[in-house]
Amino acid sequence: MTTTIALITGANKGIGLATARRLGALGWTVLVGARDAGRGREATEKLRGDGVDARLVPLDVTDEASVAAAAELVEREYGRLDVLVNNAGILRVDGGALPSETTLATLREVYETNVFGVVTVTNALLPLLRRAPAARIVNVSSEVGSITAMTDPDGPYFALTSVPYPSSKTALNMVTAMYAKELRDTPIKVNAANPGYCATDLNGHSGFLTPEQGAQVSVHLATLPADGPSGQLWGHLADADGGYGVLPW
Repeated sequence: MTTTIALITGANKGIGLATARRLGALGWTVLVGARDAGRGREATEKLRGDGVDARLVPLDVTDEASVAAAAELVEREYGRLDVLVNNAGILRVDGGALPSETTLATLREVYETNVFGVVTVTNALLPLLRRAPAARIVNVSSEVGSITAMTDPDGPYFALTSVPYPSSKTALNMVTAMYAKELRDTPIKVNAANPGYCATDLNGHSGFLTPEQGAQVSVHLATLPADGPSGQLWGHLADADGGYGVLPW
């Protein structure tokens, strides 16, 4: 039986690693995309120790040559890709996290990974995704990318004012919607995942959800049935006691 092939960027720790473990538990072959080769090898070995068919794919989403090499590896070894989880992301804050204190250097750094990297990786791997019977693209976003949620005076995010990370996720949501439109007449489904506020290195482990809980969202979207949705922001609902559903853009 032919296995399902999934590539996860930023899979050497946090939500990415938890996603790799959960998809691997389904019997899938998991390609561990990692910028740091050493950490990537450690993560891959850990996954294999858990019984996961895991393979390291060196991948820096901000480096076009690295992305091209990763695509060539998948092409050479597997000839197709069933699932792409664009999980790699960074968070940077300037000063007091006010818009007026935002530097262009920080904005560019965050967008390189959170937005431009997603487009670069997706475009490089799309020909392989088209070869799969019904591929899935999951872009790991955030509720703080929702303009509706961030501008609700009664919502939990109204006090947040930082520009780089939230705006990068807003841009990623639009990227998701546009790919879903392009691919609407194909079996490929493209969705954005909101894992919720998870305790990871990204936020100094201050989140109230575990990486494993956050990974549930990506796994759900990666395993959507043929009649599943495309072009949605779906995941943890902050006001619903841990419930899950569609979030507003």
